[in-house]
Amino acid sequence: MLNTINKVKEEQKSNRFFVSEPNQKLSQIEIRLKNIFENELKSHDSVLVSYKPEVIKRLTNYISGKITRPASIGIAGETASGKSTITLDIIDTINAFADKEKLENVITRVNTDDYYYDRSDMVKAAGSFAQFAKHYDLDIPDALELELMHAHIKELLSGKEVYLPKYDMSGTAIRYDNHTLAKPSKVIISEGLFTLTEKIKDAFDFKIYVDVRQHIQKERFYIRAEERHLGDSAHSIYKNASDKAEIYIRPCKEHADIVLSGEAVRTRYKMFLNKIIAIVEEEHFAKEQ
Repeated sequence: MLNTINKVKEEQKSNRFFVSEPNQKLSQIEIRLKNIFENELKSHDSVLVSYKPEVIKRLTNYISGKITRPASIGIAGETASGKSTITLDIIDTINAFADKEKLENVITRVNTDDYYYDRSDMVKAAGSFAQFAKHYDLDIPDALELELMHAHIKELLSGKEVYLPKYDMSGTAIRYDNHTLAKPSKVIISEGLFTLTEKIKDAFDFKIYVDVRQHIQKERFYIRAEERHLGDSAHSIYKNASDKAEIYIRPCKEHADIVLSGEAVRTRYKMFLNKIIAIVEEEHFAKEQ
């Protein structure tokens, strides 16, 4: 009997990442969040470029528990914008909070790049990935099965386990379906070039775009190209990526609730997120300490 009671208590605690609170606290949380966003926006080396006011209300509803279902976050940006690094920092920060409060299944990552179509037969026919890439454009949304990604995110948000695909980025263009078990969690996060394009953007409750000045993005791209031994082909790859970004990626900035700078010092992203997490901690966990 005692074991059963203890188990129930642990389950209640693990489910309190977002929990219901009295309505009168909504305005207090909203004011605190707005102050955090505004202060960050005005600060030197801010991680924020801009944000839409309605995102404060939505975040308030989640933190207060007015919305109790899981939240999904989509992060997009051009190649070498810093979106993958920011995503990993967000995951690390939330996991650190989860470890501190002994919470399970708090955040699950769905990697957009894993949804590239399997084109391994085309690579074999071309003789190499380099030859294949000359005639097949990987820098457009239609190169990915975004409809499947959309379905997987919706299943996770509904509380179902999902087996995610895994795309081999080594140059084989093989995609292994039903590869990785993803468990439902309080937060589902995804990032990629096309994460906020038309076929997938409405799967996300919070849409984030990572912005970066072109000369910095280009410099980063060529450093990465040298590390990957792309040689002279780096020029044509960069031109195609930039041209397609103009059509498919940069317009996604308009859909974003939050625009982050891809140039800020990494620790600043964690500091900003920890200020938001501090509200969650004070509202729902401070009484038990």
